[in-house]
Amino acid sequence: MSEPIVTIRNLTKFFPGIKALDNVHLNIREGQVHALIGENGAGKSTLVKILTGVYFPTGGEITMEGKPIHFKNALDSQDAGIVAIHQEASMFLELSVAENIFMGHHLRNERTKKINWKKMKEETEKLLKRLELSISPDTLVKNLSVAQRHMVEIAKALSLNAKVVIMDEPTSALTSREVEDLYRIVRQLKSEGKAIIFISHKFEEIFEICDYFTVLRDGQYINEGYLKDVTTDDIVKMMIGRSIEHMYPQRTPSSGKEVLKVEHLSQLGAFSDISFSLHEGEILGFFGLVGAGRSEVVRTIFGIDRKSGGEVYLDGSLFNPRHPSDAMARGIALVPEDRQQQGVILEMSISDNITLPLLDSLCTRGFTNRKKEKEVARNFGEKMEIKAAGYEVDADTLSGGNQQKVVLAKWIASGPRILILDEPTKGIDVATKAAVHEFVAQAAKDGLCVILVSSELPEILGMSDKVAVMHEGELTALFDRSELDSEKIMRCALGEYKEIVNG
Repeated sequence: MSEPIVTIRNLTKFFPGIKALDNVHLNIREGQVHALIGENGAGKSTLVKILTGVYFPTGGEITMEGKPIHFKNALDSQDAGIVAIHQEASMFLELSVAENIFMGHHLRNERTKKINWKKMKEETEKLLKRLELSISPDTLVKNLSVAQRHMVEIAKALSLNAKVVIMDEPTSALTSREVEDLYRIVRQLKSEGKAIIFISHKFEEIFEICDYFTVLRDGQYINEGYLKDVTTDDIVKMMIGRSIEHMYPQRTPSSGKEVLKVEHLSQLGAFSDISFSLHEGEILGFFGLVGAGRSEVVRTIFGIDRKSGGEVYLDGSLFNPRHPSDAMARGIALVPEDRQQQGVILEMSISDNITLPLLDSLCTRGFTNRKKEKEVARNFGEKMEIKAAGYEVDADTLSGGNQQKVVLAKWIASGPRILILDEPTKGIDVATKAAVHEFVAQAAKDGLCVILVSSELPEILGMSDKVAVMHEGELTALFDRSELDSEKIMRCALGEYKEIVNG
């Protein structure tokens, strides 16, 4: 076994009212892919932020190549050779791909010290070619898909020639082919002697690409070892202290009256001729690969995007929302895919986020009833089991899973009739996933209509009463629960054939 490039001993981190890390230790070795595993709130994000110079540890020791390190800021960490690729891409949307990749380490002319734009574009092209990504260096990042933005962040990490690369849920928005490309890159970095910390809630990824693992639970070190020596169930027990026997709740579908009907809905350049219906107590799953148009369909129903054709009916009457407020007024709620950009306001407190859609009902003569606001936030925050020091802390202090719980709490507090969930379990841990699934199942049992958009086929199969499958903007299949078949659904998602059942 090679010597660790980074050694962490007795690492602790305290925040007001909470102990995020408690005597954690970790050894990161050259040429090894090390899985950092744990539920949301286990301390993974805090550990990463300490390694990248965002947080200062309260106690403990970190050494790199045998020397103690004390990063004053993120630039110190980057200069030392530690680079993180985060789950939620943090990029400058109005700048080009090349500018984003070389932000903070621009290539300059040795004589004039001016930025060498030509050289930067050439190097960007090489990096993009290495990733097999067909994007121009001059393309503005705002015009890229979520998946493409993630790949650009990977290219940025490669441009820094880091010694330690931290990948935090790097495949959450990638297609199966892009995931394979990522695996190829990871193996290449590994062969070059890079140390890689790989954070993922997808066990198939962990066992596919990682060599070694460390499990954290409630901020504490639990166990470590080689992945070849353990099973998925072993890891789950370490993560949560128990085994989860049923990831998806047992339920008997009970469909009531028709609430939503979509007929030949189209949006120019995004999707066309989409038709389906939704009934009380029903969970309609939308499956497809990245770029299939699923998110665009639900955004149009919610009034974010404008349709170019077709009709939407709500309770039998024509419904043509021009703004999300129109949909909200009719009892439609949308939990978006990008929780940090569209789901929560990171600079606001948990309480303010949860009660945001309810301000009208919480205000009297233009003033917010703070006491009532706190009661509502506490009630729905406790229902979603949000882990935080208090409901007045900012949302950006929370783990990804707890941010997702805030988004869910916010929309459930609004009392919707139709709940649209766009990738609700993306990037959250196995226990939180089970909690979300149980919540969705109970909501449907109580008569709520649910549209579940997911890229995870097991989730679609485990939760849905009906499944709509999309490929490149078209509805290729509509299946009843009795007709669900994983191979058939995947072939429809790949566009190999269409099979409309009871559609």
